[in-house]
Amino acid sequence: MQNLEPILIFIRVAEMGSFTHAADSLGIQKGRASTAVRKLEEDVGVRLLHRTTRSVQLTEDGRAFHARARDLLADVDDLHSMFAGDRVALRGRLRVDLPTELARTTIVPALPDFMATYPELELEVSSTDRQVDLVQEGFDCVLRIGPIGDETLIARPLGQLRMVNAASPGYLARYGIPRSLEDLQHQDHRTIHYSRTLGAKPYGWEYPDGDGGNYATLPLPGALHVNSVQTYEAAGLAGIGLMQAALSGVRRHFESGALVEILPDYRPEPLDVSLVVAHRQNLSRRVRAFMKWIEEVLTPYLE
Repeated sequence: MQNLEPILIFIRVAEMGSFTHAADSLGIQKGRASTAVRKLEEDVGVRLLHRTTRSVQLTEDGRAFHARARDLLADVDDLHSMFAGDRVALRGRLRVDLPTELARTTIVPALPDFMATYPELELEVSSTDRQVDLVQEGFDCVLRIGPIGDETLIARPLGQLRMVNAASPGYLARYGIPRSLEDLQHQDHRTIHYSRTLGAKPYGWEYPDGDGGNYATLPLPGALHVNSVQTYEAAGLAGIGLMQAALSGVRRHFESGALVEILPDYRPEPLDVSLVVAHRQNLSRRVRAFMKWIEEVLTPYLE
């Protein structure tokens, strides 16, 4: 494996387009990465990368070498783990990206068990609600809610995230408890609008429309418009308006009484949840172990 290190470094540099970023992601010095790739080019007898002061790009030979090198490392990883099972400890760095609210409320609180099971695994967790670039940003695996948005990625569907309608007891004391969709309008209820961009058209109040699995939206006046999931939750807890959220994020508030579920027969459409990798070759033992664990963590919240 030591002889394969220059190939691993080359792959990371090629995919991240930067010696600096690749070195940081691998936990090595930039000079070591540069030397390794230069020596690799000398060994194979061709230039693999075009280097400028602003970017690093694959040459034509580099693209061919990159494709074969990825397959080689994937085969080596599979070969080493073929008979290992659970007898060989997982080592190395695992870089993942998670949706912010799901990370904060559900996944990170469960992480101590995963880290205790794999104490030699170095885990890097990014938490963002934008769609990260797996290759350019060097992620081994990401958890996506909603559409994948890129057909070249390899997605493993986990299920659908259960959604609920909720309000604070204080809000319900002022406006009444809605028992039907008609109550939402006749009792002058208001909702908290959420969208990633302030000023964008509100999504509306979503509800199931018939028995065919279709959903429709009911226009409700908005008491507040926010672009942060955390602010959305805080506004609901403060009694500013009604909210529609993932059960995983508000379950603890149901248990404490800070929020109350309303209209359980009119829950919004559940959201697709998938684990995504850039290539099938990214399914190393580390990634497979993380995927299995995170699926177990999320199962109680999935349909």
